[in-house]
Amino acid sequence: MELKLTPMQAPTEPILIVEDDKDLSELIRIQLSDLEIKVDQSYNGTEAFNMASDNNYAMIILDVMLPGMDGFEICRKIRSKDSKTPILMLTAKAEEIDKIMGLEFGADDYLTKPFSIRELTARVKALLRRSQTSDDPQNAAQESIEFGDLYIYPNKRMISLGDEQLELTSKEFDLLLLFANNPGRAYSRQQLLDVVWGYQYNGYSHTVNSHINRLRSKIEKDPSNPKYIQTVWGIGYRFTELEEI
Repeated sequence: MELKLTPMQAPTEPILIVEDDKDLSELIRIQLSDLEIKVDQSYNGTEAFNMASDNNYAMIILDVMLPGMDGFEICRKIRSKDSKTPILMLTAKAEEIDKIMGLEFGADDYLTKPFSIRELTARVKALLRRSQTSDDPQNAAQESIEFGDLYIYPNKRMISLGDEQLELTSKEFDLLLLFANNPGRAYSRQQLLDVVWGYQYNGYSHTVNSHINRLRSKIEKDPSNPKYIQTVWGIGYRFTELEEI
């Protein structure tokens, strides 16, 4: 029997399902409703983007192939103004490029069709737990990790550079936190994939490069001459140590 989210875990906002296969959308809706999660549905990309722009959602489950506006464009536009709402993309089995592009446009995770409802439930719960940890006001007192004028607040999943609070996607934050907890350690791209993205992303090393570039553009004063995230030629990347700042 599938375990339900407890009332404390169930999000107050609905989840938006964007899927033009109405049978699949309804199957997902039934499963999430059984978990006591409210659901909105859209079968058209343009409509879905408008709904995401006008409403707060705990999470968005987003198909790639949609009428009106495809999932990549929706993801890109959402991420241009909202770095926090979890996005789970649904991709076609034969299209490996869908997985890569989804991650690089800012999706937090993906599922390849056909998928099991049990796997969908596991991914939804994991993304919701991460999001709820970020929003929990009890985490406000968590001590920060400090590197010069860069402050990282692990439990709040927030960072600031000097007096400016920065917006990171979930994976950008996970990547930065791994580096900051292990200053000086060099990681290969594959090691970063294994730890931050998981084994299912084996071989997508260019995804790491894209996230590193975006992260540098946010935390580095001069991304072409980075102070915090340094390239280790022939290996991958390392985070600076305090005495180097």
